[in-house]
Amino acid sequence: MNFISLRNIDVNGKVVLLRADLNVPTKDGIITDYTRIDRVKKTIDYLRKNGAKTIVMSHFGRPKGKVNKKYSLKFIVPSLSERWECDVAFFDDCLDEQARKNINNGEVRLLENVRFYEGEENNCSDFAKKLAKGADIFVNDAFSAAHRAHASTEAIAHILPSACGFLMEEELNCLNKALENPQKPVAAIVGGAKISTKLDLLNNLVKKVDILVLGGGMANNFIYAQGGNIGNSLCEKEMKDIVIQVIENAKNYKCKIILPIDGVASKEFKENPETFIVKADDIPDDLDRLDIGDKTIDMIKSELADVKTLIWNGPMGAFEMKPFDHGTNELAKFVADKTISGDMISVAGGGDTVAALENAGVSDKFTYISTAGGAFLEWLEGKTLPAVAALIKQ
Repeated sequence: MNFISLRNIDVNGKVVLLRADLNVPTKDGIITDYTRIDRVKKTIDYLRKNGAKTIVMSHFGRPKGKVNKKYSLKFIVPSLSERWECDVAFFDDCLDEQARKNINNGEVRLLENVRFYEGEENNCSDFAKKLAKGADIFVNDAFSAAHRAHASTEAIAHILPSACGFLMEEELNCLNKALENPQKPVAAIVGGAKISTKLDLLNNLVKKVDILVLGGGMANNFIYAQGGNIGNSLCEKEMKDIVIQVIENAKNYKCKIILPIDGVASKEFKENPETFIVKADDIPDDLDRLDIGDKTIDMIKSELADVKTLIWNGPMGAFEMKPFDHGTNELAKFVADKTISGDMISVAGGGDTVAALENAGVSDKFTYISTAGGAFLEWLEGKTLPAVAALIKQ
């Protein structure tokens, strides 16, 4: 893609305003996943090594444009210092002009939550100018926030000389290789509960991939639309006509849709209930299909045997509850093995996908796993991401 990489600009002695995504998951004030912190370290290391004066800005939670200490970023400073292996100074106002002054080469500072100001989410140019004051360069390393046109991601890129951070660059390159310029044949696995949230994604994927594997609750919609009996399984029956249109679009683009042929069902939606093996299109009225069955797993593996590029979004079943993680786990291990052997490029991301692959024990065995939720999905939907568009050279 035609953007300026951080490695192509001189940052020595320059005040670099780095937009990261430090909106980390927490429980009772404790960080439960350090992935977003760890993934920006490569950019932090480069800036420090090359003499930049680095000022990090981020959002955290939804304070709705007002100061709310519940959403203060101050708590994250010790973790940043530890995991980035450097001292990180904190400034409790993202517009504090002193934060941009008297900073030494190699030093790192963190600004308070940019969403404490209404101008952030309003993409206010005046607010962006205040953020940019005293800075020489803007570096965006927050792909997971790239689908929002906010002041610290989009407007500011039109004010300061701008570049792409290493995490952003890696994400864009991997997604481009997977969807825009893939090694063929290319397939996508799409699961999850509802089809209504993924219509744009499906209609874009059928234009791009050779094989579309559907699982989870959304597969029921396709089975139902084609006359199958799905019993008590999750289904948005009012979407039938739209589903038929997706099927027709797939035929027009010569995309093969793969649906479950069997499944694991239960009368109760809980962990380790009594289960029944059912035909996916002939489920008794009192049963809910909560996973794909072994015949479906074997069929999907066969369909994916020669695939060179795979995109994965969404689990095949209710993976949070055993034994309904079996289908997702088996397919995830199959894709991981193909990736490790060099036979497949695998890119996954979005919502429950990361958690499902971690549950399967293969989150480090895919070519790339995106931590972005909405941005990853909108990219798969073929939408222009405002913060990415702002970085592209005209």
